[in-house]
Amino acid sequence: MEERQSNISTFIGIGLIFLLLFLWMRTSQPPQQPEQTATEQSAQQQTQTTPAANVPAQQAPAPVLGDSASQAMTNAKFGAFAAASTGKEQSTTLENELVKVTFSNKGGRIQEVLLKKFEKISVDTSGKEIKNPVRLLEDNKNRFEYELPVNNTASGKVLTSDLYFTPIVNGNTISFRADAGQGRYFEQRYTLRPNDYTIDYQVTGNGLQSVLSQQQLRFNWINHLDKLEKNQTYERTMSSVYYKKTDASSDYCDCRKNDTDNLGQEPVQWFAHSNQFFNTAVVASGFSFRDFIGETMMLTDADPDLKILHAAATVPFESGMASMTIYSGPNEFERLRAFGVQLEDIIPFGASVFGAINRWVIHPIFDILQSIIGIPGIVILILTLLVKLLLYPLTYRMVLSQSKMAALKPQLEGLKKKHGDDQQAMSVETMKLYSTYGVNPLGGCLPVFLQMPIWFALYRFFPAAIEFRQQSFLWATDLSSYDSIMQLPFQLPFGAGNHLSLFTIIWVVTTLWYTWYSMKQMDASNMQNEQMKVMQYMQYAMPVMFMFFFNSFASGLTLYLCFSNILNIGQTVFTKKFLIDNDKILAELEAKKNQPKKTGGFRERLENAMKEQQRIQEERAKQQGKKK
Repeated sequence: MEERQSNISTFIGIGLIFLLLFLWMRTSQPPQQPEQTATEQSAQQQTQTTPAANVPAQQAPAPVLGDSASQAMTNAKFGAFAAASTGKEQSTTLENELVKVTFSNKGGRIQEVLLKKFEKISVDTSGKEIKNPVRLLEDNKNRFEYELPVNNTASGKVLTSDLYFTPIVNGNTISFRADAGQGRYFEQRYTLRPNDYTIDYQVTGNGLQSVLSQQQLRFNWINHLDKLEKNQTYERTMSSVYYKKTDASSDYCDCRKNDTDNLGQEPVQWFAHSNQFFNTAVVASGFSFRDFIGETMMLTDADPDLKILHAAATVPFESGMASMTIYSGPNEFERLRAFGVQLEDIIPFGASVFGAINRWVIHPIFDILQSIIGIPGIVILILTLLVKLLLYPLTYRMVLSQSKMAALKPQLEGLKKKHGDDQQAMSVETMKLYSTYGVNPLGGCLPVFLQMPIWFALYRFFPAAIEFRQQSFLWATDLSSYDSIMQLPFQLPFGAGNHLSLFTIIWVVTTLWYTWYSMKQMDASNMQNEQMKVMQYMQYAMPVMFMFFFNSFASGLTLYLCFSNILNIGQTVFTKKFLIDNDKILAELEAKKNQPKKTGGFRERLENAMKEQQRIQEERAKQQGKKK
């Protein structure tokens, strides 16, 4: 019985943390979606894409008309832009050291952004990883267009996606002009910055005052996200439409279900379509977007695309020009932070205190260690060691509390002999004993709870930091995704996937070993107690249960957990063997016993409550005895 109560308090603390982490992870998991047939998928994509894009439904083929009638219909549809309604689609590229951007003259839009220093990984049926370049905005179903309010048209508007622009290349600048006749044109100008993922973007008009019915444009953007990561289910839950109101913090559409945010007349400074590690953002310069709508549309694993994102906004055009900045590249914290508009909030480090810990404590420390060491796996080890050293005073207090309670073994044994199987009386006398000697039975719980903010922060940090993406360590090929040592011919329950993660298995084994190490120090006779048996089973069952949830998590996280377990075991053994003086503890307890005791306080109220409960049970027992 020497450490039964101390281990109980520690196990309760750890058990509550496991429970909280379990509930948090469950709420972070994407909803399960039924598989669809190819026909259902196609129908779903058509119904999702068309309303968001405001594209009219396809009509029956029009009858063949003469040239004059055909020209009249073209004029009615496109007005002054009739000449730009016909042409041949062509591609033009701009590139620098980091990126190659392909543009299409049809709509004057970005057709593809190829990131030269990044690759995407997919896994074939045999479990082999296949690497391809990362391409953003590459889907042919995408739309990046403006609604031009053109006079003398049947619908009152012309979509730039229906126009053929004339490209004009000058160095690393490309201009696309849509002819409106008589020297008038609508122009989109892109300038790719050197050694950057940023494009300076301008929309201008020349002589369009009489062509446009109002001096504002409606921007519409639909993006079918590509699957870029090995763990597509997790990637989907970290992809969304982000935006920032001009005078407020950034926000985003729901990541785990279909969602629409309509901000009305609230000014918006920027918006972005983001994957787990990459994003394309549009930032206003000198104006604010209005009438912003952000929309996310969920897809299943069976779909060819990851998710459909939609953004629409009104762009003021009174001066005949609107300047913007387009960023299309990786979610690198310092690069995004350099914009000075909180664009770094796209990185899903978490909200509240967890996000603050990740952004301003863990990430800077990691950057420093990475610049010195250069191997992310070793950096995780050093980071784990720093965290354990920082929290060691808490660990020491926990071990000291356990040792104090273990020192009361003779007194606890005496109470057991005195009260036998009367658990209520035993509990009351035990609390009184702890109060007499000044021992806090919850001393082993508090340090564990104080570590929770760091644990929760790291849970969000590893799968969000691009520094871990496709970084290998030992057998893990990507520390931002799960490590796999074996492919299984079936799916494990609880969304664990069809593989086995070795880091997760090591974490489970070390957790079970530490549980066994703690359990073996209990009095064997007390292990016959039914409550102790249940607690013992729970301690062994919890890590096995969590194995299913950690199996598909970022291997950087499970690697950290492995290191943390090993260091925790080492710290506990070292502290008990070299820093805890049991004779000194006994002397301190005796001195505490002889000190005058303060009245009142939580401990005394708890003891009185337990005595009252004992009295009630004794009276009930007497009444039941009289009835018999």
